[in-house]
Amino acid sequence: MKNGSGEYGRPADAESRADPDLDQAVFVALGANDKGDRADCREALEAALARFPGEGLKVIARSSWWKSAAWPDPHDPPFLNGVARIRTALDPHALMAALGRIEEAFGRTRSARNAPRTLDLDLVAFGRLAGDLDGLILPHPRAAERLFVMGPLAEIAPDWRHPVSRRTAAALATTATVGRDARPEADSPHS
Repeated sequence: MKNGSGEYGRPADAESRADPDLDQAVFVALGANDKGDRADCREALEAALARFPGEGLKVIARSSWWKSAAWPDPHDPPFLNGVARIRTALDPHALMAALGRIEEAFGRTRSARNAPRTLDLDLVAFGRLAGDLDGLILPHPRAAERLFVMGPLAEIAPDWRHPVSRRTAAALATTATVGRDARPEADSPHS
């Protein structure tokens, strides 16, 4: 959804628009379409965010939750997705290990590719790092194509620039081709 100024996502506050630290920003995408033992996927995602500090991940901004049809199989349950900007002293590989521990605590199993999941945590970007870091590809190689990632990222950091294409999150949200039905939930928390 476009705001009144023509940018994708919600208007950013003055602090995030003028944020000189966007080149150092670390973004994590969260998603779920299997509630597991939780009441619903929103509860699962909120509980996952609550675990971040215990892994050394300070959430400094987070998007609203965005709902979209499952991809690539729209017959699977719909997804709920969001993005968090974090601060951490961990290096990218240690951060990935921490995200894996959180997924495991939520019963994430890796069966078939794109199968329903109780929790999916992806490292979207780690500062300006780009390329293959011993098997970890940064920025996330498919995030820029996904509205359910770029839309939430544009809510919290519309001026963030992709380390490779140099396009802003707001611009990438307008051209993302996967998950074009993704929309923020009206009553979703956002800070």
